[in-house]
Amino acid sequence: MNKYCFLILLASLFSCSKNTIDKTNTCEMPDYPPHPKAGRFNAVIQNAVHEGLPGIALLIKDSNGVYVSAAGMADIAHGIKMEPCHISKVASITKMFMGVLAFQLSEQGKLDLDHLISDYLSADQLKNIKNADKVTVRQLMMHNTGIYDVIKDNGFYLDLLNNPPKHRTQNDILEFVRGKSPAFAPGEGPGYSNTNTLLLSMILDKLGGKPHEQLLHERILNPLQLKNTYYFYHDALPEGKVAQGYYDLYNNGHLENLSSFNTGSGNGYTGIYSNVFDLMTFMDALLIHPTLLSPHSLDQMLTFGNKEVDNEERLLGAGIMKDFMNRAPDEFGYGHRGRDLAYSADLFYFPNSRQTMVLIVNYGTDGDSKLRPAFFDLRKAIVDEMMKE
Repeated sequence: MNKYCFLILLASLFSCSKNTIDKTNTCEMPDYPPHPKAGRFNAVIQNAVHEGLPGIALLIKDSNGVYVSAAGMADIAHGIKMEPCHISKVASITKMFMGVLAFQLSEQGKLDLDHLISDYLSADQLKNIKNADKVTVRQLMMHNTGIYDVIKDNGFYLDLLNNPPKHRTQNDILEFVRGKSPAFAPGEGPGYSNTNTLLLSMILDKLGGKPHEQLLHERILNPLQLKNTYYFYHDALPEGKVAQGYYDLYNNGHLENLSSFNTGSGNGYTGIYSNVFDLMTFMDALLIHPTLLSPHSLDQMLTFGNKEVDNEERLLGAGIMKDFMNRAPDEFGYGHRGRDLAYSADLFYFPNSRQTMVLIVNYGTDGDSKLRPAFFDLRKAIVDEMMKE
């Protein structure tokens, strides 16, 4: 998602601290043997909290076992410390789950990724969405359509600010896309657009024989026993288990609770709430000991474009990213970033060193706040430690 600075500042006109997630409680977490790098990782996350990030949960799985810990606060108002078992919004990591569902339908012969999306969605559904009659499903998944990104639309955010917790449907959101100019001609990208994955969720609805949220549970969440993963707004969030989400609204060091701001959850491109343990399990089943996809599907998923997107050292695949491209050539990771108004997350597997990183921070990093660099310094420092002996 893009930087929301202008629209976030407008939020000061509204009652942005109401209708937040209920009070967060303490939670129980499993025990793991001590990790030899625990002291180093602990120092990294504690330093990031010292820099001002409210709460951090970090899990690293490597040849030494599993490191997992947390720092800071899950609920500032009630004095509840952040724990790895707390659940947070992981935003665009949702797109990986949608990508898996699409490949599963392809394996069943229900979906051809190289067919036009207009073969699956009606003219009325795609009405006045520029480029939508010319792009394939695979281009949707690889963000190579040029279709206007709803997250860049001022009207969408004004509607959000007028009613932060409102549950918006796919069609509600597409009204902010219709008639808007595309970013580029089909195939001339990439260009990240949340609208792409929203349209993919509509295709899943049609071809899966049931709503995509049911497919998500039946094909991924239930088989993997991801009991702490929820797809909001279709799933109710568990009382007391969800970390509050924050943002420095006025850039003055005071964190506002923006947990209630719903930027389109449940429409394919965002909506997953999870914790570091469930996300580790998902990544293991996707990339490390693959059970979710066939080798052929996985090869397709991990086929990337040859252009970095937004000059941010990442290449886009079909529902996945190849990130950390600014590091040594063998230190890239496969996975996805998650960025929202009040939450951030990273889920990556580094194939050459066989390490998994799951990072959750209950602070929004798309707005251009003074704290934003602290998050990017944190993710770099974590990977720096991962790559050291």
